[in-house]
Amino acid sequence: MNTKYQVFVSSTYKDLSDERQEVMQALLELDCIPVGMELFPAADDDQWTLIKRLIDDCDYYILIVGGRYGSLNKEGISYTQMEYEYALSKEIPIISFLHKNPENISVGKSEKDDEKKQKLESFKKLAQQKMCRYWENPSDLGSQVSRSLIKLIKDKPRPGWVKATFMPSEDVTKEILELKKNNESLLFELEKSKNKAPEGTENLSSGNDIVEINFSFEARAEWIGVGSRAEKYTSKVGLIWDEVFAEISPLMIDEATEWTIEKKINEIIRKKRFDDLAKRFKKENRTPNNFAITDTDFQTIKIQFRALGYITESVKKRSLRDSGTYWSLTPYGDTIMTRLRAIRK
Repeated sequence: MNTKYQVFVSSTYKDLSDERQEVMQALLELDCIPVGMELFPAADDDQWTLIKRLIDDCDYYILIVGGRYGSLNKEGISYTQMEYEYALSKEIPIISFLHKNPENISVGKSEKDDEKKQKLESFKKLAQQKMCRYWENPSDLGSQVSRSLIKLIKDKPRPGWVKATFMPSEDVTKEILELKKNNESLLFELEKSKNKAPEGTENLSSGNDIVEINFSFEARAEWIGVGSRAEKYTSKVGLIWDEVFAEISPLMIDEATEWTIEKKINEIIRKKRFDDLAKRFKKENRTPNNFAITDTDFQTIKIQFRALGYITESVKKRSLRDSGTYWSLTPYGDTIMTRLRAIRK
């Protein structure tokens, strides 16, 4: 899209007419839209209202300072300085161009009034606090403007202007607005899903309900001498759903394999039942080990958490050789995990 930038050119007028012409030409060659007061010299409050409106519409602001301070308003401030300070207040990107050798400016183009001279010097100091360049003659000023504005546009991009023919049609605009509306609606629903259980889950076992888990383990007899004998046993344990999810959910903040999740559940079972089973087999001098949940119960736990809306199968892309199944938290599952694991005061 061919974007054009509107540039306000501010300066005293009569003493810098040649310089302004060079600047206007440079801006036109850059496909910019120059805005100046050639036809509307700043001389009264009504013109000041117009000037502010024009500055508001501009993308960039150029200040040219020569040997004159300019005509004053009722407060004794030049309109050129008023324009500069207004653009500054509107945060419009500004670049100032000050004469490199003010002592060489002809007497006819310099201030004779001492008060205006002092105000001009103060204004220059103000302008030098922002981006500033120096020029010697009209053609040099035109070149300086061209190079400096190109860099300013790159460093501080602005919206600019485009022809109406390049703007989206009414139908396209309506479609964009409708898509935006749908997007906002989806974002709203997504935010709600973080704090609300999916429909139909109110009848599912969850929270402080107990799930009975079958598991197996080994108890190894210790022999004096060489060798040992291990026997496999089965048992069951009751766990609270929240207790299980609080342990396995951090594994799925990014994603986790089924093997990693199953291993964590086996650790929960071992921690829960080890002492009891160790006492039970103490007479036989055996230590329970290798706790493993049955595949049926593991699949049940996995399906239950999926049905509750806590977890979902991960869709991240991975290599063709990786045939494993990965699981990650849903937004709602993340909320449940935070509620279960976050430390309160």
